[in-house]
Amino acid sequence: MATKLNQILAVEKGVKSDTQRKVTDAYHTIQKNALLSGLSRTYQPVDDEGERLPPESTRVQVQGEDLLKQVGAALTRLFDVTATKDWANCSARADVKVDGSTLLEDVPVTYLLFLEKQLVDLHTFVAKLPVLDAAEAWTLDQSTDCWRTEPVKTTRTKKVPRNHVKAEATDKHPAQVEVYHEDIVVGFWTKVTFSGAVPQKRVNELLERVGRLQNAVKFAREEANGTEITYQRVGEKVLGYLLG
Repeated sequence: MATKLNQILAVEKGVKSDTQRKVTDAYHTIQKNALLSGLSRTYQPVDDEGERLPPESTRVQVQGEDLLKQVGAALTRLFDVTATKDWANCSARADVKVDGSTLLEDVPVTYLLFLEKQLVDLHTFVAKLPVLDAAEAWTLDQSTDCWRTEPVKTTRTKKVPRNHVKAEATDKHPAQVEVYHEDIVVGFWTKVTFSGAVPQKRVNELLERVGRLQNAVKFAREEANGTEITYQRVGEKVLGYLLG
């Protein structure tokens, strides 16, 4: 039965963790000298009247060669699965198509994975772009290459003291005068606001493009991972040389 790349990818993680566990267990076992040691001793009195003592024995519980075989078998499986994936990655390819048009042809699956991660980062960046204040009307100013608002004219005022006669002077009393301040227009401000931010419409368009390409790359990766591959058996050769 044909093997597909996505099937190898599905079991790879489990094989790695299983191999690591078995190798770690074997490593800890070989450090327990008691498990690899045994003895046998019997007692013989000097004459028939002497005290009889029972024989003593301890069996060897772990064989170093058996551990080598177990580690070798686990590594053989890992080497084969990894080799199959890496060999397959050299041939697994697919086209990236956006809106029915081919954007990239014959892209290796490893590059598709790279591209997929980069697009996630780009999406995050675009989503954080500063946008123009929607409450303002913006036009692109060619001289500054920035967005600008229409001029807004405002007045500048100055407080000028004025006298208000509350009561006219008489023969007996001086005039009663109240001082107050009046705002007098002394000039005009003309304000134009500039901005290097981006229109919301532009941000929306960019996010839509990134999203479409993300979907296209994911689809291409799935297609590439569905490529039929040849299961590689290199583990026996490597471990056969190492442990033979």
